[in-house]
Amino acid sequence: MPADLTAANDSESPGQRRAAWMAAAQGGDRRAYEKLLGDSVALIRAAARRQGVAPDHLDDVVQETLITVHRVRHTYDPARSYDAWLTAIANRRAIDALRSRGRRDSRELQDDFALDRHPDADDASAATESEQRARRLHEAIAELPPGQREAVEQLGLKERSLDEAAELTGRNTGALKVNLHRALKTLRERFHGEP
Repeated sequence: MPADLTAANDSESPGQRRAAWMAAAQGGDRRAYEKLLGDSVALIRAAARRQGVAPDHLDDVVQETLITVHRVRHTYDPARSYDAWLTAIANRRAIDALRSRGRRDSRELQDDFALDRHPDADDASAATESEQRARRLHEAIAELPPGQREAVEQLGLKERSLDEAAELTGRNTGALKVNLHRALKTLRERFHGEP
């Protein structure tokens, strides 16, 4: 490592030291690059805080900024301020993080009881409840008079058209409609107490 990287000049500011490390890193000095990145973290955090990034998201902004610095390090002009160049990148990554967070927050449901009201599709208790409801419905259909049961099975469960059901059952469409209407009324009364 060159002596100017190990021995800090008392008259050299931290910004000048970082600029020198970046110039050396652009020349292939890996140790200078490592020192530069480590020393840049505080600047990135400060820029992100000024932009309003929450403390629990600062590390994400630091990481994204360092990745960007690595990708675009060849664009740094050693004649200019490294700190200003880095701060501009950090500000952009902070704004990106804030926008992303804003989009995510606008889509997220902020309800403490949402999971209780809307269980996952894979939730075993929801599947069991669904199976129990289906079983109770099939039992109720089985207890209907034969004409009503036939209308529900053909028109409701098998989703046949009136003409198809009439042809298969030998009943006319009017009789099927009346039987379906009566069956649905009976089932509503049984499950919901509605007439």
